[in-house]
Amino acid sequence: MAGLLMAALAVSPGMANEVDAVPEHEQDMQRPEELKGTLPDGTAWLIKVPQNWNGTLLRDLDFATNAEFEMTLPRYEDLLNRGYAFAGLARHPLRPWRYDPQYEIKNLERVQDIFAEQVAVPNHVLQYGCSGAGLVSLSSAEAFPDKIDGAVVLSAHTPVWMMNSFLDGWFAMKSLLADDFESRGLGKASDLLVANLPNPAVEGMPPAPEIIPPWQSLIEAAGETAEGRARLALAFAVGQWSPWMAEGTELADPSDANAMGELIVQSALRNSINVGGTARLMFENAAMGQQMSGNETADYAALYENAAPNMKGIVEKLYAEAGLDIASDLQKINSQPRIAASDYALEFWSKPGRTNNGDPKVPVMRVHSLGDWAIPYTVLQGYQDLVEEKGNSDLYRQVLLERTGHCVFTVAESTTAVETLMARIETGSWPDTSPEALTRFASERVEGADTRFIDFDDWRVGAYNHTWVPAAE
Repeated sequence: MAGLLMAALAVSPGMANEVDAVPEHEQDMQRPEELKGTLPDGTAWLIKVPQNWNGTLLRDLDFATNAEFEMTLPRYEDLLNRGYAFAGLARHPLRPWRYDPQYEIKNLERVQDIFAEQVAVPNHVLQYGCSGAGLVSLSSAEAFPDKIDGAVVLSAHTPVWMMNSFLDGWFAMKSLLADDFESRGLGKASDLLVANLPNPAVEGMPPAPEIIPPWQSLIEAAGETAEGRARLALAFAVGQWSPWMAEGTELADPSDANAMGELIVQSALRNSINVGGTARLMFENAAMGQQMSGNETADYAALYENAAPNMKGIVEKLYAEAGLDIASDLQKINSQPRIAASDYALEFWSKPGRTNNGDPKVPVMRVHSLGDWAIPYTVLQGYQDLVEEKGNSDLYRQVLLERTGHCVFTVAESTTAVETLMARIETGSWPDTSPEALTRFASERVEGADTRFIDFDDWRVGAYNHTWVPAAE
């Protein structure tokens, strides 16, 4: 392998990609060898091939960046040590303004071609990634499957779906709590922006800083009263958000409504720095800044009926304690002026690779955290329902983790997802993917395995409220 790699470094002058090799004197035979460079559009790429390469390549949108991060490095090192090669990208500096998962998939295919030309043609290729890279994994499996054999999908977002879920929660909070906000002299209801957010045009695309304090004041005030905590819980229920999204907290017994109410307050404050939904501005910038979610036809009483049993139990207990009527408050939400989505934005997001349709062409293993603050865990149910509806169940498995945080996975969880998928590819059948079986699988392969695989149980919603498949589908 070393000779093959070193020979590959003699790149022809006309090649479109600039390639840099790790100098021979810096190579350590106990570490993966590297190739790296920059695509013509300025996207950096990185390839690592271990000495014991097993013939499988993992493609990852974020590998060139995340391979250097303390939090993610152990996951890569474990898979490299097991013989998997990696090829991937760093996110382009203009991504906050020109985000396009379809284009990112094409760039990954370019790097895969470099790997095949300069290293070898892999026996198997898996798409692997988290968050935006998770969407790339799922979309590759659906719309661009020709160059991969399977996809590991970690904490994946589907932009229109999740932005509609976030809109529901923020809209309900404003509808139910704006009057109290004004009566306390904390500001005007018009200060509580939900959609058509001002764009600060800064890297990372957080909301404009001036829109955050009013929301934080509203949430803090709501947390001081039984009425406020009950109404926050109802907003979370109709939005199908997890009540547990603040890092550093422990999940309370769902039957303890007061403890869960406190967690909801902390979770709302955690997400107040992402008013309208994490990455909303980046998603809308991709569609020329047009509003991508709307609620013109939403019936919030029906959305509440779809809430998870645990959330309904919490809401009912908190409303009883506060002496409030759930039906009356749902009617109040329903009576508010609505928000329209832009047809232009929906047209942009309808294209292959930019959304998901429940039609994978290769096996998919998906993992998500119950307490993911960036992407509601309930999107998994929407996707699973589409998969089952289209008769694709044999190509899809998913599992939940009992953890807060976004893209927080242990070595054992990551490796288990990869090797479970490899078992499906190599044998044609899935191994047992129940939480108990995955926990055993991990303990057999990773020393000191730390895993938190769980069933959905009473966190399962009746139906996901915002599955969106473009009309052409």
